[in-house]
Amino acid sequence: MAEIIYKLFSDGACRGNPGIGGAGAVITDVAENVLWEGKEYLGHCTNNIAEYKALILGLRGARSQGYKNLHVYMDSELLAKQISGAYRVKNANLQILMKEVRDLLGSFDRVEVKHVPRLHNSHADHLANLAIDEK
Repeated sequence: MAEIIYKLFSDGACRGNPGIGGAGAVITDVAENVLWEGKEYLGHCTNNIAEYKALILGLRGARSQGYKNLHVYMDSELLAKQISGAYRVKNANLQILMKEVRDLLGSFDRVEVKHVPRLHNSHADHLANLAIDEK
């Protein structure tokens, strides 16, 4: 039996850096049918914190749905490289968020993280901005 792979798209948005932030995440099947989506108003934060919070939102969503195999797509090259270990996490606030990300990643059977151009992450970006607009 083939394993089912789900796609998680996450994006953080900030109006200014730092500024008012929002997080958005979308989970689809391989045909990109939306199975779950979430958004969260973050208040005052940096772009990097918004990106981390969006990923955490999406990983929690995937875990709550019982999804075990994820391909994660994000337009934050920094976050993608920090997750892969190519870049160190130096900021103390981001280190705390990275610990949460690592804990969540450990609850899945398989996760692949990929950096994508912003164009390929528009649904998650829309949700992040909607979270800010609706506040």
